[in-house]
Amino acid sequence: MTGIIIVVGWILLLFFLEGRFPLRKRKRNRFSRLAVNITVSITAFTVAFLLIRPTTGFFLNWTASTPFGLIPWLKLTGPWEALSGILLLDLSFFYWHIANHKLLFLWRFHNVHHIDPDLDVSTGIRFHPGEVALSTLFRAIQMALIGVSVSTFVIYETLFQVGTIFHHSNLCLPLRLEKLLNLVFVTPRMHGIHHSNFRRETDSNYSVVFSVWDRLHRTIGLGISQKEIDIGVPGYARQKDNTLKQVMILPFIQQRKYWSDKWGYKKLSRGEEKRRKVQWLSE
Repeated sequence: MTGIIIVVGWILLLFFLEGRFPLRKRKRNRFSRLAVNITVSITAFTVAFLLIRPTTGFFLNWTASTPFGLIPWLKLTGPWEALSGILLLDLSFFYWHIANHKLLFLWRFHNVHHIDPDLDVSTGIRFHPGEVALSTLFRAIQMALIGVSVSTFVIYETLFQVGTIFHHSNLCLPLRLEKLLNLVFVTPRMHGIHHSNFRRETDSNYSVVFSVWDRLHRTIGLGISQKEIDIGVPGYARQKDNTLKQVMILPFIQQRKYWSDKWGYKKLSRGEEKRRKVQWLSE
């Protein structure tokens, strides 16, 4: 219950702050999008409550009573168990995020999150219930193989939710502060690039809590001007693509061409490239 209160309070705080200090200009009315995003999130939270809670509870109890998984095998305890558990959970979510982009079946569901024409706090809770159900299966495998304790899982889950809401927000932080935070954590400017409708930018910045995974895997991209970023997916940029009905049925209907060319890596003119690229998180 404490974790839920923290997350809800964090959402409300960032919702207020991003309204006062926006990072990017909005394309659509903020409150009309909220109606869709909140409804989608309610269905997703319902699935999470029905599936994730009992599933994670079962596997946490199982790993507590059965010496299975990497951490028990390494005989890590105390602070070392907590630190390694948090890092391994975050690293595995990094790979899961990449899988959601690269495997077309998973992308059908994850695309619901990406076609939001603007990026803000509400996008951070806009996940199709089908994606939540699939992530439940992933979480079960994740916890069984890693073998985390209940306390470590609770700590990471709080970091996961707080971090996800934070880096999806449209909050314009002072550059010095964001650069400092980004040395460790995923930040709004960093994740904003991931939500670009230019695929070579979307194919970067997959980290969830800690930015180190993108640095280690060379998938980090920071030198893109925020004012040049167009949020969304080109093939689903029409306003009617973001009605509640279309969003909910999207994974189950025939898919349109997502990107502007076969691979989504269209060439830009020299002027466009120069205008788009900036120094590391300089805008």
